[in-house]
Amino acid sequence: MLSQNDKDGLLKRYAHFKSALDERAGKQDLLVVSKNQSADHIAVLAEAGQRAFAENYWQEAEQKIQAQGHFPLQWHFIGRVQRNKAAKIAAHFDWVHSLDDDLIAQSLSRARVDNARPLNVCIQVNISHEDQKGGIEPDDLFGLADKVAVQPHLLLRGLMVIPSKAVLSNRAVFEDMHSLWVDLQQRHPSVDTLSMGMSADYLEALDAGATMVRIGRGIF
Repeated sequence: MLSQNDKDGLLKRYAHFKSALDERAGKQDLLVVSKNQSADHIAVLAEAGQRAFAENYWQEAEQKIQAQGHFPLQWHFIGRVQRNKAAKIAAHFDWVHSLDDDLIAQSLSRARVDNARPLNVCIQVNISHEDQKGGIEPDDLFGLADKVAVQPHLLLRGLMVIPSKAVLSNRAVFEDMHSLWVDLQQRHPSVDTLSMGMSADYLEALDAGATMVRIGRGIF
């Protein structure tokens, strides 16, 4: 159980990020990254009105999803999707942000067949060309997007990026991502989400046109 001081601190940090988004013109969503956090932490924020939470690993997320079943929460998967976990992810999550492979897209779609709603997906773009990082190369984006868009149980919603941590500013990267996103919207009208920006660089991401920022460390 969290102490009252812990709860107050958590809510204060959450309110800081929430108000920063609320002050912006337009619609920007706060996605709380709850990996490595307890169900009690999630419950405090859920009671405060937060609805969207993100996890990196199915094994860690499973108990949290079950524990918070009484809240109308939306669960986002932001880690690498392994083929043998695709069925679990598709069955229990509302979004996948890290799609970068056509075969994985097919697996997710097949696993979603019994759900009345399609699985919302974002394609992860390796905009910084880092070998150790997931995501598709920008030149291959539109080919993959066309394949994802025809999957019967997926809904292509947009793009996600995790830029390099080795630079002082990611503004140029975020602006390049926004241009790619605008181009993708012309091809696929369902695209409305640009998932980029984290605790250290979310303001730069918002300035560049992000519609969803992923905040974990800054809140917890």
